[in-house]
Amino acid sequence: LDAEAALVRAQELDEMRNQGDILGPLHGVPLVVKDNIHVAGLPNTAGTPGLSDFRPETDSPAVAALRAAGAIILGKTNLHELAYGITGYNASCGAVGNPYDPTAFAGGSSSGTACAVSAGLAPAGLGTDTGGSVRIPASLTGVVGFRPSTGRYDSSAITPVSHTRDTVGVIARNVDDVFLIDAVITRDNPVSTAAPSEIRLGIARNYYFDGIDGETATVIEEALERLRKAGVILVEAEPGDVGAMCAATAVPIVFSEVASDLSGYLEEYRIDQDFNAIAAAAANPDVRGLFTMLESMQRQISDSTYAKALSVREDMRNMMHDYFVRFDLDGLIFPTTLLPARPIEDSLESVELNEARVPTFDTYTHNTDPATIAALPGISLPAGITHSGLPVGIEMDSPEGSDRKMLALAAVLEKILNFTARP
Repeated sequence: LDAEAALVRAQELDEMRNQGDILGPLHGVPLVVKDNIHVAGLPNTAGTPGLSDFRPETDSPAVAALRAAGAIILGKTNLHELAYGITGYNASCGAVGNPYDPTAFAGGSSSGTACAVSAGLAPAGLGTDTGGSVRIPASLTGVVGFRPSTGRYDSSAITPVSHTRDTVGVIARNVDDVFLIDAVITRDNPVSTAAPSEIRLGIARNYYFDGIDGETATVIEEALERLRKAGVILVEAEPGDVGAMCAATAVPIVFSEVASDLSGYLEEYRIDQDFNAIAAAAANPDVRGLFTMLESMQRQISDSTYAKALSVREDMRNMMHDYFVRFDLDGLIFPTTLLPARPIEDSLESVELNEARVPTFDTYTHNTDPATIAALPGISLPAGITHSGLPVGIEMDSPEGSDRKMLALAAVLEKILNFTARP
């Protein structure tokens, strides 16, 4: 928490306003930033002990754009260590509890930003998304999470996972605020909205609804029915074998890039650590296990395997493009996650789903992974609450590069869904 500097900046901005000088649309708005995105002068630990002393000298491009528009950075938010997980558990900094139930996890890896926004500590903030790390915690904490098309935001000056899949993303309490922050970062022009009857969304049940939790399914089906009654056209149509393409790309790409990307980052910012030192100092047991698995996987994943994975990724991008064109769709709609948040305790490796223990990471990223591989923009909207009082998110993925149109349509869907619960 950068309290003193935030108050000084707020006073400066008040004086400017009193003199009729407004920096931009975020003048005086307090925001939070995930602790793997550089903010000048503040720690950038990425939630891991090996980076605890690193303080970047300059802002990341996204943060610089927000500051130029008048935003105040309140501080940095917690994350799953090195953004290598999705629960928000952090053995070094503490687990992030869910505002709806502090004994349940907030999701991750952008857990702290989602928690801060959901709890009302800040109206919005930045996270990063490699396999769902903005949309998953947004879904589990009842807020809006936006992953832009890969490459839309300048994602330099962040602690990397995979340069092919990483992006900065936005978490906020409503779509209008996401739309505003996106405009500040990209300087894109507004787009016209649409009536509900002009919106066509695909429903692909073979992959995105496979194995869904019963309470989550109830909330999602009720949400889809509200959209139908409002006039939104829902088209039951499958894009192709999404599961096979994800399986062929997700692990080979990340495991081929993570060591070289992090090593390059440490060198670029002259951090007095190397990859092996960061790995050795990891606090989370799941992250330590991932580093151990990485050593084995790197010996198994050859250059040709990596090249094949990138080729399949292009095939998936083409498949999704053809899907949207063939069925004349504005997007694809589905449950953001197959299940709501689970208890922090004993959930690091596996969670309960439909009376069985299933892998935590693979299960929660099941529906968010495809967009990260196909470079699609995706937005998670609050859809409702389970009987046990936990939020459920519904996600829309849209054609690559259609971010502003997607946000405009998401604002229409948000009004129809009319989510009002707050922790």
